[in-house]
Amino acid sequence: MGGYFHTGPGPPRRSTLPLVTPPPDKRARPLNLQSRSTLAGEAAAAAAEVESALTATLDPEVAAFFDVDNTVMQGASIFHFARGLHRRKFFTTGEILGAAWKQAYFRVVGVEDPEHVAEARASALGFIAGHTVTELQELGEEIFEEAMAHRIWPGTRALAQMHLDEGQRVWLVTAAPIEIATIIARRLGLTGAMGTVAEHVDGVYTGRLVGDMLHGPAKGEAVKALAAREGLDLHRCSAYSDSYNDLPMLSLVGDPCAINPDHRLRAHAKEQGWRIRDYRTGRKALRAGVVAGGIVGAATGTVAAGLALRGRRR
Repeated sequence: MGGYFHTGPGPPRRSTLPLVTPPPDKRARPLNLQSRSTLAGEAAAAAAEVESALTATLDPEVAAFFDVDNTVMQGASIFHFARGLHRRKFFTTGEILGAAWKQAYFRVVGVEDPEHVAEARASALGFIAGHTVTELQELGEEIFEEAMAHRIWPGTRALAQMHLDEGQRVWLVTAAPIEIATIIARRLGLTGAMGTVAEHVDGVYTGRLVGDMLHGPAKGEAVKALAAREGLDLHRCSAYSDSYNDLPMLSLVGDPCAINPDHRLRAHAKEQGWRIRDYRTGRKALRAGVVAGGIVGAATGTVAAGLALRGRRR
């Protein structure tokens, strides 16, 4: 099972309306203590009524699971992060071009070479070793604002909000580093995130993973473990992804949905009668159907992770 981490269960964000009290009429007689107490009680009751009306009833047995890359966000989150680090001179142009080439290789071939993946992962771990968790988290916050926030698919965001409004918890499940996944989940007001976890000791990355990359079968195992821990009824849960590689997660739930699917997932979804939502333009959707897709998650946690997270040694 792949290593994963989640930020902890919690109810959807609550909204409250402020109570506006008009300025006192200076000509009015001062209120006595009993009148003040009565007004205070009425105000408290009114606030509670508003809170109750705006708060969805939590359904503890139901949750929704969302892949990130090309499902919640246009493109691969790790590459948006990589460009932000590149602008900060954390690695060279040649290195990011190398990462782009490897991603293109995966897209064209459509299968993963185990030796290639292992080599890339070892290189990735070497790059992040010695850097601090705080450093990556701070950079992630900055880069989300400048490179990721405007790439969130409005349609997928609306689906996530629908689940929240129904009192369900919403989790991101991604091969991207947990640091990035957690930032995205928090900024979107979601319950939490599960992602690839790099081991760190005393706040410094060791260069090893906790378990393995959260990809493919590992996503399914992570969802099952979370469901067992949180008492979820997976038959009532939903899952969303763009990639055929995420079938282990999609097949676990009673309500799977293909979002911006690659050609293999689209065919499988049609065969199984699953929901399909495509928020891309017609041209982009057509191109995605021609080029073997669904590999961003595979490349994210291994090929791109180290190149994207590589920084100047302290």
